[in-house]
Amino acid sequence: MKKPWVLIRRLSQCLFLVFFVYVLWSTTFPLHGKISPEILFQIDPLVMFFTSLSERVLLSGVSISMGFLLLSLILGRFFCGWICPLGTMSDWMASLNSRKKILNDETNRWIRKVKYLSLGIVAIFAILGIQIAWVFDPIVIAARFVSLNVIPAVTWTVEKLFIFSIQNFNLHHSFVYDAYRALKQSFLGIKIYYFSNALVILLYILLIFAGALIFSRLWCRVLCPLGAIFALVSKRSLLERQTQECAQCQICQKRCRMGAIHNDASYQKSECILCMDCVYDCPGGKTRFGWQDRKTAEVSLTTVKQPAGKGITRKEFLFLFFTSLVSLAAGKINSKNKLTGNQRKVIRPPGALTEAEFVDRCIRCGNCMKVCPTNGLQPVMMESGAEGIWTPKLVPEIGYCEYACTMCGQVCPTGAIGKLSLPTKQNTKIGIAVVNHATCYTWAYHKNCLVCEEHCPVSDKAIKVIEEVYNGHKLLKPQVDPNLCIGCGICQNVCPQRPMRAIQVRPF
Repeated sequence: MKKPWVLIRRLSQCLFLVFFVYVLWSTTFPLHGKISPEILFQIDPLVMFFTSLSERVLLSGVSISMGFLLLSLILGRFFCGWICPLGTMSDWMASLNSRKKILNDETNRWIRKVKYLSLGIVAIFAILGIQIAWVFDPIVIAARFVSLNVIPAVTWTVEKLFIFSIQNFNLHHSFVYDAYRALKQSFLGIKIYYFSNALVILLYILLIFAGALIFSRLWCRVLCPLGAIFALVSKRSLLERQTQECAQCQICQKRCRMGAIHNDASYQKSECILCMDCVYDCPGGKTRFGWQDRKTAEVSLTTVKQPAGKGITRKEFLFLFFTSLVSLAAGKINSKNKLTGNQRKVIRPPGALTEAEFVDRCIRCGNCMKVCPTNGLQPVMMESGAEGIWTPKLVPEIGYCEYACTMCGQVCPTGAIGKLSLPTKQNTKIGIAVVNHATCYTWAYHKNCLVCEEHCPVSDKAIKVIEEVYNGHKLLKPQVDPNLCIGCGICQNVCPQRPMRAIQVRPF
């Protein structure tokens, strides 16, 4: 049997997921002429609204995300079923298990309230100036997974296969080698990246996928605060599910991936993601989606009291609100940390806001880390405290801050890293290099080595040379000029001393 609406929905999911991955994949240095990844997050009300609220600023993407909320007033919770990349990946994972567990109406009614609790916690933290939307946001989770797990794994695997085939089967003068060279200009043009803590990021999303294997769309039903926003808006949507002369076979109820259909064949509009499966699962063809008639729409918009099972009641809302307050009190970040948060414990990208502001506004999407041409930006674990987890830091021993690059600021969707002009960036201090005289080849062992000075990109050379005579030989010793050093880290990156570099950059 043909299922045109299901096919259209799947096509929409695939197209948006391909677009999502394409934008992230193509975001490389330089960015000129490419689609900025900011657009992927500007459609996200959770990130845009609560980051704006937390930082008391109006982000440029708020108007775009507002447009999606207005569409939800008309179409319902279409974003979750037709656009959301994490929802699409969850559907694919769920399709691997045809014997998923089915929850009854009462269980569904209670577990779906958890996402309103998570939304309440995100909102309360934002009111207090603490942005934690990144923890639960599905677009951020999907972007971080694609940028820091999928892209590095795929590019590394494909490149190694090409190199192995060319070297072991003598294919240097074949179409395989030509294909490899062509792909190096596009698909494999991204450098092979290493990201510390990538395994933790992978495990986080694997837990979401594991839930989808057991219960369809478990994350969307239970935890997703973005889904909670769309659910609240969609309660009065004009597009609705309509049934006539239902035979009460309950086939649609058993197969509904969101548990939105009740035992009596009625449904909860706020939980329906318009997957359209029920339209074709109905053996009598009695189910359809259509527009509310004018009279019904007016009644719906003016109704205050909701029937049982049609959402959360005022009593339940107050319960969730006060539970959020209790949760906040239990996990509240020490205000002392907030006051002293301007002290950097790690090296931040150039243009980053002050530490407290940066940690609040950064949504941990991974854009800056993925686009860094030297792979120097890495995700933080606990080096800057629990509130700084997965924010970016510069690790000079892995990669330095490229002197001619401003990419991290260009791809940051929330302004946590400012968009700097190249001259401004080249004069922005992110740290300061310090020479360890106890391990430096020249200072400690009296051997000539000026690798750090040779690579210093500052025009007036932030690493100066001191001339000394030792045993009748002239030695040139490096010394950092703190007024000129911007902390780019290239000196630490190229220093030949091991295991610890003799020159290291400290946070500015």
